[in-house]
Amino acid sequence: MVFISPWLLGFLIFTAGPMLISLYLSFCKYDLHSLTFVGTKNYEVLFTRDPLFFRSLTNTAIYVLFSVPLGLTGSLLLALLLNQKVKGISLFRTAFYLPSLVPAVAASLVWMWIFHPDSGLLNYGLSLLGIKGPAWLMDPKTALGSLIVMSLWGVGGGRMIIFLAGLQGISDELYEAAALDGAKGWASFRHVTLPMLSPTIFFNLILGVIGSFQVFTSAFIMTSGGPDNATLMYVLYLYNNAFRFFKLGKASAMAWVLFVILLVFTVVQFKNAAKWVYYEGGEKE
Repeated sequence: MVFISPWLLGFLIFTAGPMLISLYLSFCKYDLHSLTFVGTKNYEVLFTRDPLFFRSLTNTAIYVLFSVPLGLTGSLLLALLLNQKVKGISLFRTAFYLPSLVPAVAASLVWMWIFHPDSGLLNYGLSLLGIKGPAWLMDPKTALGSLIVMSLWGVGGGRMIIFLAGLQGISDELYEAAALDGAKGWASFRHVTLPMLSPTIFFNLILGVIGSFQVFTSAFIMTSGGPDNATLMYVLYLYNNAFRFFKLGKASAMAWVLFVILLVFTVVQFKNAAKWVYYEGGEKE
């Protein structure tokens, strides 16, 4: 207990303590000047009188629905390519990982230029093909899709490394046994690679959903939630309530709603994991 006390004190002071305080604040009206207990009024306002709450939740759900599968697929495909035994593979791995080291703010600024309707790189490329590009971030119809595309910038990051580690943990003997049974190419991938990689997929899925529900930087830097609230993400709206409008009680309530949403999703995924996640040496329930 003496040796773990520094971490334990840090957890109680900087994590558990603020969480409990925010839970109490979610039942209060608090604007940094006055604190008034109002019961469940903050939650009632969110669910009955705040259309932006549901707009931000819907935007975030759409973002999660598309960015997570696309990101997982892209990371897995990159990991498969970088798992090949070719000369100089370490250089390729480094090259694909480097973009994930770019700070989120810097990456957002670069993508703002790429998506610029007049001088952006993307519309310039489309013009060479005779196609007039859309306004991207300035059009409510394409703004959210632009953020989803921008999220693919990180497919070569941590998820790819985790997938690569999972692939390298699969024994060559399994592929040899599958080849003796006539399984090659897609059949080998489907019946050997995917089952053995399912714990890694599950891990990346859980973290991907949690991370995507908390998307903030790109929306804050690139659009500030616009145009017409098309990119008003949940955490961005939470931030606005807390640090722009100083409705800290309402923001705390939003934080706990998000916590419950993520908790429910995670529990459901763990309940269903036994149906498709295979652990070597174990049996499906």
